[in-house]
Amino acid sequence: MPTPFAARTLLPLSAVALAIALPSPAALAETLNIGVQGELASFDTSQVSGGVWESQVLMDVFEGLLKQSPDGELLPGMATDWAVSDDGKTYTFHLREDAEWSDGEPVTAEDFVFGWQHLLAPENASKYAYMLYPIQGAEAINTGKAEADTLGAESLDDGRTLKVTLNHPTPYFPQLLTHYTAYPVPKHLVDEYGRDWVKLDHIATNGAFKPVEWVSQSRISVEKSSTYYDADEVALDGVNYYTVEDRNAGISRFRAGELDVLRDYPSSRYQWLTDNLPDATHMSPMLGSYYYVLNNREGYATADRRVREALNLTVRRNVLSEQIMAGSFKASTAMVPPGTNHYDAQQMDLGSDDMDARLARAKSLLEEAGYGPDHPLHLRLRYNTSDEHKKIAIAVAAMWQPLGVDVEMINSEATVHYQTIQQGDFDVARAGWIADYNDAENFLTLLHSGVGNNYGAYASDDYDALMDEAAQTQDLDAREALLEQAENVALDDYAFIPMLTYVTRNLVNPQIDGWEDNVGDDHPSRWVEFSE
Repeated sequence: MPTPFAARTLLPLSAVALAIALPSPAALAETLNIGVQGELASFDTSQVSGGVWESQVLMDVFEGLLKQSPDGELLPGMATDWAVSDDGKTYTFHLREDAEWSDGEPVTAEDFVFGWQHLLAPENASKYAYMLYPIQGAEAINTGKAEADTLGAESLDDGRTLKVTLNHPTPYFPQLLTHYTAYPVPKHLVDEYGRDWVKLDHIATNGAFKPVEWVSQSRISVEKSSTYYDADEVALDGVNYYTVEDRNAGISRFRAGELDVLRDYPSSRYQWLTDNLPDATHMSPMLGSYYYVLNNREGYATADRRVREALNLTVRRNVLSEQIMAGSFKASTAMVPPGTNHYDAQQMDLGSDDMDARLARAKSLLEEAGYGPDHPLHLRLRYNTSDEHKKIAIAVAAMWQPLGVDVEMINSEATVHYQTIQQGDFDVARAGWIADYNDAENFLTLLHSGVGNNYGAYASDDYDALMDEAAQTQDLDAREALLEQAENVALDDYAFIPMLTYVTRNLVNPQIDGWEDNVGDDHPSRWVEFSE
């Protein structure tokens, strides 16, 4: 049997594996090798597609005003301290004196102002720009109604102080500052190179690591940044992020010692892994929803509420959770997962628990919508490449078969998948959302009109009004009630198909310290080290 864990260095591989897996130059002794689900779209955060795998890379090479501890606690980052006004609308951050980019230039408050303006610039078409909407003027800038310099973010004291003015008190704002949408951008490099600032021979980053190599569809390599203010406390010399979309192949590479961490192993392998690699197999609760997007755009069958209800009625979520996913997901009938701060989990009304009764109603709804044996409903179901996603898609298609639904399944790698569904080229599409911060708003924004990650283009005036009112409500109980009302509007519209709630699933070399399970499944490599 192959050696199950790497002992701080890569083990010998076959000639073929060497050609695709080993970094060049040779791996350093303290290099962490991580298998991630997809490829980073860009080091320019305005161009990131939103994958969890992208967050893993970006949180290692950039750092926001705040950062996270291994267990998710908020800590000072580029800012050493901050103050909040009595009305909760103005934040003042004091940047650390020793904050530097990897090229030695100082990180300033202006880099944050510029970075946020860059993300909001309409020409960059960032689907994550809405994350900054709590900042005064952000939405108007992003929608082309105002100039960049009207943003409520101001550099003071020669760039050592950042003043941020919000539209209204935002309880989750400090958490948001750890997300890559709030990272700074090196203005001096953009001024010199324009969009080419992200090329590896130009780029500078402000995190614990800096990128040094990128082999497309294979590997990104980073090394410790000597200019990072806490470099002496960073144990790793570097990190390799290997694109491993075939999770079973990832398990083999982990067991062979090629990977120290495999993100998101297949649920079907959980029992085998706990039996054979108990010290390496991690599973824990997570704030994440697995759902199917329904295309609400005019001209699509799923724009009809009757069709959406019928499709929801016939999905057997407990079968997906317990049989198809072997208990490694929890069944769900809502967008916001249980355990979210200051929020009670809601439920979609699916009527009777009697599946025969639900099937009969679903057939009746489709007939009303004009579908039947002479005019079957044809749906294109898109999912990103994964055995797990394929199993779920096959199972759901089988659940819809008694309705006479003809399902065409289309799969593609993750980056292409999300780009395609963002363009609206689908009927039904697999999507997942892991919380960027622990607040119901982070999930419910996915259904707000005009938001880039609202892949199905769901639009409801009632929903938007409730979300907008909640955004301006200071009382947390009143805010919760408004958010719950909003979710129920979308659930009553059957706007999407909620199916499952995520758990974290990682294989982690037991010789690693500083990796802690947490509800966000965020694991900055800055904290990781190999035990002696």
